[in-house]
Amino acid sequence: MILESWFGQVKRTSDLIHALTDEQLMQEAAPKRNRGIYLLGHLTAVHDRMQPLLDLGEQLYPALDAPFLNNPDKTVTDLPATGELRRYWTEVNAELAKQFSRLQPDEWLHRHTAVSPEAFVKEPHRNRLNVLLSRTSHLAYHFGQLAFLKP
Repeated sequence: MILESWFGQVKRTSDLIHALTDEQLMQEAAPKRNRGIYLLGHLTAVHDRMQPLLDLGEQLYPALDAPFLNNPDKTVTDLPATGELRRYWTEVNAELAKQFSRLQPDEWLHRHTAVSPEAFVKEPHRNRLNVLLSRTSHLAYHFGQLAFLKP
């Protein structure tokens, strides 16, 4: 059920991202809020960082961290083109889907890499499944912002 929720949110967001024009993605979701291009880059970078966090591999696009995770919108002027970001979004989520399909149910309860083995003994809820749950909520939140870009 949790994976179905994740994949449903990814599909819903992907459909919206591909329906929005480049011009719409350059608009702010609300006055003085993030632009669509920033939200797309941010979500792509967050999902890309899930691979090392879940111990599934390396990031595909670590260069997205600086403009979309380490800095607020409108402070970095040299951003990838929207078409390029759409492609990165698709590739990152396809790679996650491939990696997720290889995990056995009990492997979702393994610790993620941001917690030490010692801390995990005391806090077993700091596992891969908890990361997936929080990232699904994160995606749903930003989907709501992106939805304001559609007329």
